[in-house]
Amino acid sequence: MSKFLKGIIILLTAGLVTRILGFINRIAIARFIGEEGVGLYMMAYPTFILAVTLTQFGLPVAISKRVAEAEAVGNTAKVKKILVISLLTTLSLSILFTPALFFGAPYIAEAFFTDSRTMYPLIAIAPVIPIIAVSSVLRGYFQGKQNMKPAAISQIIEQSVRILLIAILTRIFLPYGIHIAAAAVMVATIGGEFISLLYLLTMFKLKKAFPLRKNFFKGLAKGKSIFQDLMRIAVPTTGSRMIGSVSWFFEPIVVTQSLAIAGITTVMATKQYGSLTGFAMPLLFLPSFVTNALSTSLVPAISEAHSLKNYALVEKRIQQAMKFCVITGAIALIVLYVLAEPLMQLMYNSTNGAIFIKIMAPFIIFSYLQSPLQAALQALDLAKAAMINSFIGAVVKLATIFLLATQPSFGINGVALGMIVGFVLVTFLHYATVLKVIPLTFYTRFYVKIFSLTIFTGWFGTYLYPYFLDEMTMVLAVLATTVVMVIVYTILLFLLKVMRIGDIRKMFAFLSPPK
Repeated sequence: MSKFLKGIIILLTAGLVTRILGFINRIAIARFIGEEGVGLYMMAYPTFILAVTLTQFGLPVAISKRVAEAEAVGNTAKVKKILVISLLTTLSLSILFTPALFFGAPYIAEAFFTDSRTMYPLIAIAPVIPIIAVSSVLRGYFQGKQNMKPAAISQIIEQSVRILLIAILTRIFLPYGIHIAAAAVMVATIGGEFISLLYLLTMFKLKKAFPLRKNFFKGLAKGKSIFQDLMRIAVPTTGSRMIGSVSWFFEPIVVTQSLAIAGITTVMATKQYGSLTGFAMPLLFLPSFVTNALSTSLVPAISEAHSLKNYALVEKRIQQAMKFCVITGAIALIVLYVLAEPLMQLMYNSTNGAIFIKIMAPFIIFSYLQSPLQAALQALDLAKAAMINSFIGAVVKLATIFLLATQPSFGINGVALGMIVGFVLVTFLHYATVLKVIPLTFYTRFYVKIFSLTIFTGWFGTYLYPYFLDEMTMVLAVLATTVVMVIVYTILLFLLKVMRIGDIRKMFAFLSPPK
């Protein structure tokens, strides 16, 4: 098995395990600190992600590419220089942003959020920034060497340790107030990231090709050109991620302010936002680990075909990716739609987030399609266009949230609708941008068949679940309904000839590196 295909399988497996652990993490948080605590946590989290994005500065992707290039020619000295410069860059940035977040937390909470208690989780999370800075450099290094195991295992370790610490710390600090418990969840994040970093450092020491500490600062010699090489990749990558991070940063601010205008109290707004972003959204984005892994393989596959001006092959690969995302995403969204309330009850001991799944599930398929389309744009040297599309989508999303959420008749449901508008718009913009370069055929029959069998599977599931619930416990009823719906959906895929056995072999061939 090639390194490339092995890497994809490792990423796919780790993505699934990490996503499952992430759900356990969400369930633990929800059960220990409730909707209000989750709301405080989710309000503070985007600010933390923004600080991390600024600190990383797109370097993990740049490191991966430049290390791979240096490894290809056996230039170990250059690999060391890349690591030294990257570490100094990220650590320098973390020195700026860690105290900025720590000391600026009271101002951010008071000036931007309607709930000033967000100050506590913001202060608690600040120390993790330099830890993530070093971890991101090491992950980029291992990925550049096409060794996906350390990065994948480190993510699993991080999630596992975080779950354990959440269970311990929230029990200790909950008596001091829900805001302190929310801060304890952030401290658990620090613990998980720290143990993950220790693992990465251990693996680096065991597998390194050179002593990093020896003549560390000599690695800076002639480092200007390497720094510039890194920045050529890092800057546009940061631009795209910054749009998402800044949009996410402003989202809870716009939401809380809009709900306040609509007459919703601070505590209720915090609970509602927690139900939407902490309960419903993780479920809705569960299948995204498949599209993310697929998109990772899509970039080199399209790049190779495009460089050979084989536009027919480019279209074929984009179509393969889109169809695979639709097939896997459709069954996920219909299961979530049918079983929204029992899934919420089982996972979070609350059904308050079920309405958001009902509202968003029919449209979440556009979000699944967005990832491969963005990967295609990057492979076609249209990263700038993808960034502009993302910016337009972010502005429209926030504007829609404000317009709808300020209306008492919409309230928090207006936030969900604004999110839908955002990712539907970006997906269509990405698709239109690809069409300017590569003419894509729209397979109407395929999408009609998928729509029809998805509706039938959903209709079947709505009658099936009550039957199972009369015969067994809720847990078994949910599991049995899910399994039967997936089986029915799969059978219909083959009966309607939406998918054939040969298509599965083609997918593995697609994931294989070009010969």
